[in-house]
Amino acid sequence: MPAREREIILAPSMIAADWSRALDVVRELEAAGCQWLHFDAMDGHFVPNLTLGPMFLQALRPHTALHFDAHLMISDPGAYLDEFLKAGADSVSVHVECQPHLHRLIGRIKDGGALAGAVLNPATPVAALETILPELDFVLVMSVNPGFSGQKFLPLALPKLRELSRLRSELGLDFSIQIDGGMSVESAPLAVAAGAEILVSASGLFVPGRELSDSARDLWKAIEGGKR
Repeated sequence: MPAREREIILAPSMIAADWSRALDVVRELEAAGCQWLHFDAMDGHFVPNLTLGPMFLQALRPHTALHFDAHLMISDPGAYLDEFLKAGADSVSVHVECQPHLHRLIGRIKDGGALAGAVLNPATPVAALETILPELDFVLVMSVNPGFSGQKFLPLALPKLRELSRLRSELGLDFSIQIDGGMSVESAPLAVAAGAEILVSASGLFVPGRELSDSARDLWKAIEGGKR
């Protein structure tokens, strides 16, 4: 299979945004060249935090054409999937670790008109996905343990990115590779060089006292340095 033409996508994680001015933030991110918005939905059970539900997506959806990426860090994603799809999610990712019927759920996401992704926690190997890789639109590799923004990047994610890139080429597949956790000007080029194409960034973009445009400019410059 020929080398894949890689478009790098920057997906700010709205968990780190100033929610009191969410619409202004979205407009600033659009102006900074961000293509996706990443929404971390946490239930306080699968991960130790409680965050963004479908109503947040629904409130923003009429105001932007940006791609809405819903990351369901919840114990029973199937119970809430339809609500996120109705709210305007363009892609939905679910964790391997909490979903005994992953194939069925991936099918439901795609039937709902969204891109379907599966997520690997830091301790979960790529092998857990090999059977279902042909069904996936993207794979999300967690480079922190999910639940909180601002954690330090875990380099153990890099071999997973390389393995996914290798498998995609060897199997002739076309899924995208996403990474989430600790993405900064230091870690982003390493992730891109290892094969990541969709970079989720929270604290690396949303820096207190700093303009979003400046943070995004520096992150884009770092990303360019990691392209092969």
